[in-house]
Amino acid sequence: MKTILITGCSSGIGYYCAQQLQKRGYKVIASCRVQEDVDKLNGEGITCVQLDYTDTQSIEKGLQEALVHSGGKLDALFNNGAYGQPGAVEDLPVEALRKQFETNVFGWHHLTQLACKIMRKQGHGRIIQNSSVLGLVTLPYRGAYNASKFALEGLTDTLRLELKGSGVHVSLIEPGPITSKFRDNALQAFLTSGIDIETSAHRENYLAQQRRLESATGPQPFTLGPEAVYKRLVHALESQRPQARYYVTTPTYLFGFLRRILPNSWMDWVLYQFT
Repeated sequence: MKTILITGCSSGIGYYCAQQLQKRGYKVIASCRVQEDVDKLNGEGITCVQLDYTDTQSIEKGLQEALVHSGGKLDALFNNGAYGQPGAVEDLPVEALRKQFETNVFGWHHLTQLACKIMRKQGHGRIIQNSSVLGLVTLPYRGAYNASKFALEGLTDTLRLELKGSGVHVSLIEPGPITSKFRDNALQAFLTSGIDIETSAHRENYLAQQRRLESATGPQPFTLGPEAVYKRLVHALESQRPQARYYVTTPTYLFGFLRRILPNSWMDWVLYQFT
């Protein structure tokens, strides 16, 4: 039975993948940031530990608890827990940017380092990072999230090269819009970011974005369910030759193609349409 640690399992992609991989025969150890969500998953029969990316001790303790459940081995790590901090770059408080990186980059990096040590000793393992289409291209008012995912992509590509020949394979999954609580979490991050909306040059856009995030309308175009990510995750876990990158959703394929063929000025025009 292969063991896998999955982070960010309170809802969305992490929750779905934990359920499906357990049905597939994996020994799944899920993790959540909030203890209430940990208790919920344990109550549903999914082994779950508490792990907060912003807390080094929590990361280390969570991994040790996961290893107790897995018998000391770790065949795979799926880094998934993240959030998006909205806001124009010129308005973004340094502390808000720091919090974005603590969760989306530094916490992932620390957990990945710990997993690498285990996998190197084993002589095998899979590390899968759930990135984003915004690790390939940038969109206005997503600067903090764009930067965190660009940083993740750089670290992951480098790690893949450095682990060559070790038996440990590294892959990135790059989804576009996926059904989840991402918009709800982004709204909360925006409201608590410390951005002064009223004095900002971007005031009208902020108000429009806030209305969109608060609306109860359906998902944006081209949104897929978490099963689309799960399909790529299974390939990254089980293929003898896992891919370095897995695109998910039409926008990822489209933007990945356009950034290769369009000059910057044209690409900027395309991306600005998504303001």
